[in-house]
Amino acid sequence: MTANGSAQEPRNPQDPLTERPLKVIVADDQATVREPLAAVLGMTEDIDIVAAAADGTEVLATVAATPVDVVLMDLRMPVMDGTEATRRLSEEYPGTAVVVLTTFADDDSILAALSAGARGYLTKNARRQDIVRAIRAAAAGQSVLDYEVQNRLLATVRTRPSADAQPLPRDLTRREREVLTLIGQGLPNRAIAEKFFISEATVKTHINNLFAKAGIQDRADAVRRAIAAGLA
Repeated sequence: MTANGSAQEPRNPQDPLTERPLKVIVADDQATVREPLAAVLGMTEDIDIVAAAADGTEVLATVAATPVDVVLMDLRMPVMDGTEATRRLSEEYPGTAVVVLTTFADDDSILAALSAGARGYLTKNARRQDIVRAIRAAAAGQSVLDYEVQNRLLATVRTRPSADAQPLPRDLTRREREVLTLIGQGLPNRAIAEKFFISEATVKTHINNLFAKAGIQDRADAVRRAIAAGLA
């Protein structure tokens, strides 16, 4: 992980979540990772690191004591691993989003974490600004997947197609179908925006409309639906 960029990230005045700092837990069993990461993220204006946890039990104990917006979660931890902690959070504290940050990008780890309820999945070579972006997106109910993770998920879904995928609604616009196609191909929002010569904010609007119309839960579900519809 690199700490690129300035000490503070500018707030987006149009985002209501920036009216108060996002309360975040950094969970990693390695202190040499956990503490520097918490320190760097804590310098971001709209992020308040409320705890640095060494395992899933510490995460749950902190969330039980104080409201938390996002947990930045490692997967391989002692006592209670990140996947189990994510599942418990999803069941007991659905208002707390989980973004996985791990060295593991194998199919089983990705699918287990997303199935447990993780809203984002990044590998530890992610840049600081990508981690911050994923935290903000998760707090806003959006999903962010590392590009490598999207590609692996895409390959996995292609070999394990869902038998119960629902057909796409007929009222999707041409652009919404195009956006779904590119999501299915593993492209992140920035690449989609560049392809259509539009802003990332406009891409997000298309994605929000697409998800609402089609009943898509998250980006992983979007990949599955795109493949099932023959778009990817």
